[in-house]
Amino acid sequence: MALDQSFVGRTYPATDPYEVGREKIREFAEAIGDSNPAYTDAEAAKALGHPDVIAPPTFVFAITFKAAGQVIEDPQLGLDYSRVVHGDQKFAYTRPVRSGDRLAVTSTIEAIKTMAGNDIIDIRGEVHDEAGEHVVTAFTKLVARRAEEA
Repeated sequence: MALDQSFVGRTYPATDPYEVGREKIREFAEAIGDSNPAYTDAEAAKALGHPDVIAPPTFVFAITFKAAGQVIEDPQLGLDYSRVVHGDQKFAYTRPVRSGDRLAVTSTIEAIKTMAGNDIIDIRGEVHDEAGEHVVTAFTKLVARRAEEA
């Protein structure tokens, strides 16, 4: 069954703040194999004009995808997550994520469409620091594969 178009534009409450730590950044950089010293060495980051280590660009995926869980788990939307695959991910940064940031995410359903029986949902996650300043916008596309017909 196609997802309800009336959900387009629905915004979910901001998440509780996520505190970005140096160790989480280091672990993430190691996990993706990125040895950029700005991710692990505060002095290297400061030499580039940052107040502390910064996170690799894809670091915020974990934060924004968790926030998108509000959309995914909305029983009124009726998304069958067992049939979902990740379709696309994009980020638009105002500034890098830094150690010490306390970030909150507000998720909005940007679009819902059906193609070849598959539901496609676009979710925008606006990430702000505790001062309310924009840090990054994440654009997530999820595809709910159509159910096999009996």
